[in-house]
Amino acid sequence: MFSKLKRPSGLKHHHFPEDFGRKFLITVDTEEEFDWDGPFERSGHTTVTVPMLERYQEFVRKYGIKPVYFVDYSIIRNDEAVSFLQNVAADGSATIGVHLHPWVNPPFDEETSVYNSFTGNLPKELEEEKITRLRDAIAEKTGVVSTIYRAGRYGVGPNTVAILTKLGFAVDSSVRSRFDYSEEGGPDFQHLGSEPFWLDDNQTLIEIPLTTVFSGILRKQPQFASSLMNKSEMANAIFSRTKMLERIPLTPEGISAREAKEAIDVALDDDLKLLVFSFHSPSLSPGHTPYVQTEEDLNGFYDWWREIIGHLDDRGVGPISMDELIQSSFAK
Repeated sequence: MFSKLKRPSGLKHHHFPEDFGRKFLITVDTEEEFDWDGPFERSGHTTVTVPMLERYQEFVRKYGIKPVYFVDYSIIRNDEAVSFLQNVAADGSATIGVHLHPWVNPPFDEETSVYNSFTGNLPKELEEEKITRLRDAIAEKTGVVSTIYRAGRYGVGPNTVAILTKLGFAVDSSVRSRFDYSEEGGPDFQHLGSEPFWLDDNQTLIEIPLTTVFSGILRKQPQFASSLMNKSEMANAIFSRTKMLERIPLTPEGISAREAKEAIDVALDDDLKLLVFSFHSPSLSPGHTPYVQTEEDLNGFYDWWREIIGHLDDRGVGPISMDELIQSSFAK
């Protein structure tokens, strides 16, 4: 299926019930710290930001928000992380998903490389075994048999849908709409918008893309905009500076509160019912991602969320949990 996504006209979009309203979902790629500019390595990573998960959880809990923690293999091997995940699963204050970084996830039958960092590029049997081992490890440690998946680096491939369907997954959230990773050997999502759609004919597996919108006078030409902004950094910068066109993903990582609020307004004007936010858990502690390098940056990270949550409330957009979303999506 993912090998055919360049033809969005053939997609079966999911339609929420009339009483769904307008909702937002927060997702966290919960993973080890590693050098984002270095080569992919199987060892030498840390998980020092794990204690900060509790701080973020308590922060969003005050707003009635139940995030999704997409958990990778390094995290599920951390005892403190396991304790945290057990607690949020037990009280229903968050949902646990599967997040596959193939370079740290057994079996280790492939060479580490940029190409193989996209799990969908691996042989089908190896991709399936990695997903299965991670899902089973999460279940063993937390008691939760997760049916929610996000590929690390958004790296889905031509076999991913068949694998997820076989393993009983209900949701994939690997599509980063309007982005293209094909120059590195990854998937191309530039022709995909942010609306959820079905990945199989039987409507048992739904795609919940990460929300990205275009703002500016050229935003009504999304195919042209996506292609140009993915291919030319210079065009990207010029359009952004002149406000003719801005591509804005809903994330606190590299996106200002002003930009995010503008993206929210554009999405709502376009009648998008579900807004999906995302960030990487290492941003919860200074020095582990390009976006949060200092304590001041971390304070700004939480200020960003306060401002955005306030704006969402002002616009009548309420939080939804992944469990509630699944129930709504599969209601007959």
